[in-house]
Amino acid sequence: MEELDFIHVPPKSGYDADIAFGFFNAAGNEEIVKADKTIFIEDEKGHRLLLQHDKMYLLLDGEVELTIKMKPVASVHQGEIFGEMATLTRSARSATATTKTQCRFISLDEKQFHTGLRDMPEFALMMMSVMVHRLREMINRLNESGALLQSDEWKESPVFDKKLLMVIEGEVSDSATLRYSSGKIIMHEGQAGVFMYVVLEGQVAVTIHERIVEKVGPGGMFGEMALIERTDRLANAVAETDCVLLAINRNVFLALVKENPEFGIALLRAVGERALFMASQLAV
Repeated sequence: MEELDFIHVPPKSGYDADIAFGFFNAAGNEEIVKADKTIFIEDEKGHRLLLQHDKMYLLLDGEVELTIKMKPVASVHQGEIFGEMATLTRSARSATATTKTQCRFISLDEKQFHTGLRDMPEFALMMMSVMVHRLREMINRLNESGALLQSDEWKESPVFDKKLLMVIEGEVSDSATLRYSSGKIIMHEGQAGVFMYVVLEGQVAVTIHERIVEKVGPGGMFGEMALIERTDRLANAVAETDCVLLAINRNVFLALVKENPEFGIALLRAVGERALFMASQLAV
């Protein structure tokens, strides 16, 4: 899962170095660390009750090596972000980060990250695009290897709490509330993505090549990948029970991200957790 430990800058990844620097520079703390120093350790997890917070980093100068089980898997270079998944998803570190040279970077803990999004919501949009790019790459790799068809596991988790659901409902018109009876298809793989959906009642199954990859219940969402990237759908969605959904178009989506940082944070966490889930399938 080394591709989840830092944001490199491949073509079409959605990464914007200027937005990243502006965000980190405004919200974080600059640090200088000598060569051969460990920044974080594989399987390490922050303890919020003890005020030990996971941090994410933007490298300004130098080089950082990432290792898994003491084997090098990637190098982080100037302008790249690393350690972000632990902050976004509150998961354990999936690699160890060690400075290969003296390094200068800007660090952000979870509180600073949340505060920064209030002033610069475009960073959340950029990060969503990067996460969706990763997800698409992993899904393609799973398709090519056949692993996507072999696993019987699926993931289910809410994204928005009741308070945030009320905020979202207040931003959309009454016509955006849709009802689907059990067995009805909501979206098809290959369709243009015009809406993302938030489940208010019922349960929806999301499938790729007939394999269930997620079951979405109240407070959950689906269809956001095509909306963020404005690309065709990668998955099908069908109502497993009678459902009530909110359909959110791109304009409303952008307004929610810009006006409500909690919406962007919740969405980023959900997309990051999906990336971790797909990466776990690659690791099987």
